[in-house]
Amino acid sequence: MNAYQARTGDMQFLLSSVLNAPAKLQALPAFADVDPDLMQQVLDESGKFVSEVIAPLNRDGDEIGAQWQDGVVTMPTGFKQAYQTFWQSGWPALSASAEDGGQGLPCVLEAMLYEMLSAANHGWTMAPGLLHGAYECIKHHASDELKAQYLQKVATGEWLATMCLTEPHAGSDLGLVRTKAVPLPDGQYALSGTKIFISGGEHDLTENIVHLVLARLPDAPPGPKGLSLFLVPKFYPDGSRSRVHCDRIEEKMGLHGSPTCVMRFDEAVSALVGEPGKGLNAMFVMMNAARLHVALQGIGLLDAAWQKADAYAQERRQMRAPGQGKGPGQADLIGEHPAVRRILDTQRAWVDAGRVLAYRTALELDLIKHSPDPTVQAAAQRWCALVTPVMKSVFTHQAFHGGSDCLQVFGGHGYVREWGIEQIVRDARVAMIYEGTNEIQAIDLLVRKVLVDGGQGMNGLLDGLLAELPQHTKSSTPAQARVQTLRAVTQQIVKAAPQDAALAYRVADDYLRSVALVLMEWAWLRIEAGVDASDPQSAQRWSAPAKALRDWVLPEFQMRSYIIVSQCTAAA
Repeated sequence: MNAYQARTGDMQFLLSSVLNAPAKLQALPAFADVDPDLMQQVLDESGKFVSEVIAPLNRDGDEIGAQWQDGVVTMPTGFKQAYQTFWQSGWPALSASAEDGGQGLPCVLEAMLYEMLSAANHGWTMAPGLLHGAYECIKHHASDELKAQYLQKVATGEWLATMCLTEPHAGSDLGLVRTKAVPLPDGQYALSGTKIFISGGEHDLTENIVHLVLARLPDAPPGPKGLSLFLVPKFYPDGSRSRVHCDRIEEKMGLHGSPTCVMRFDEAVSALVGEPGKGLNAMFVMMNAARLHVALQGIGLLDAAWQKADAYAQERRQMRAPGQGKGPGQADLIGEHPAVRRILDTQRAWVDAGRVLAYRTALELDLIKHSPDPTVQAAAQRWCALVTPVMKSVFTHQAFHGGSDCLQVFGGHGYVREWGIEQIVRDARVAMIYEGTNEIQAIDLLVRKVLVDGGQGMNGLLDGLLAELPQHTKSSTPAQARVQTLRAVTQQIVKAAPQDAALAYRVADDYLRSVALVLMEWAWLRIEAGVDASDPQSAQRWSAPAKALRDWVLPEFQMRSYIIVSQCTAAA
């Protein structure tokens, strides 16, 4: 019922009118030929492909699911054909370099594509979701020989890739990894060990699968510094099969269309990627790319949930809505009831803010790669380092909890499978866990990034937000006050943390949420500044979620700040 439809008009407005992306990108030599018409064409065509080819497979992906038998995984009906069309049409290669078989387009177009894909069919999208990170990892860390064999195949999506980190005893603590890599006489390595939770570890979508595996050399020291990265394919260049086995796939709460595999490496011949003992450095290229994609999953899934709930609310009649003035016995659309309106407008406020922040982050990635100005590159690096964990955490959280609120709009109908909203809630839950749990994202932000420089990086980010706020508007003053409060709270944590080693870990989630709310307010002020007030239809589209943000979302900032200050006071 009510399959997802890409609404590219809203996305284009945020990209062009709010973020001024075309002009910023054309100022970079690498994208001098990427004009607004080209970006619009790519966005429209990708939306059409997602809506017509990928979205219709979502229900079967959930109900049929990936099937395992004797080490072989068969994907749900239609998945293989759709993927073959996907890569042959060039979609996985949007932002890859032309020299590697890609199209050399901006990262932001790829981000928008994956938001739509995740909204339409989260399970299917898990398959190509790691391609960009694997491509960057191989491109920047692999030997010339490995690049010649694998880079273009991964860049174009002809072959899919995996990221093999987790083991049964080693989840978030990768320092506990036990998979061994024994040197062979020919300079290669024999990998032995078991990895779990490997998305797409085995499938029939592509002819080959490239596994990137963290393992430990015989003389490696304990802990994360002893890890190295290795590449082992399903099939070697000579056509022989590696000793990599899928022992089973997990039976999960959701995401049935994506095989989550237990992979066994039985002295599988592999090649070293990068330097010995520097495996995490190479793998972080993949992990950081994956975290942005997971944030986009959250935004897309919440939009898909909102679409279903909004459509239902425009059809279902129940009771009389307060203040509507209908006669006795007449029922109103439930979308006219204040409680339902609050749910719908609030979720839209989250989706729109999330898009602005995600697209801005993708633009910053383009600046990191292509700007000739070191100052611009440094500012872009700071944005990505601080904002990526925030987005991964808050938008996956909202995808699940906001998706659950959207299910509430359906009443009892939301709890049955017919309407499809319950699948979104089940599928969304895992995004709060993988690629670093949301708690770890908060610790990463506060402990590893904010406290290490005494909050100076965060101050720089906040200075940038203040400089970009629309001036002389009624809404700017409270936003400025929240920025200054966050700045003061940051310094309180910096001062109190040395007296209480656990303080930062206790308040990390509250701090991340505070940062998120400041970022969302900045995003919405930018949105409102970009709206054409002379166009009533456009003004009406954006006014309700803007009001919902101020009424129902931003008040959380005061609560989070209070919690942090109370904890800092107790620690002092």
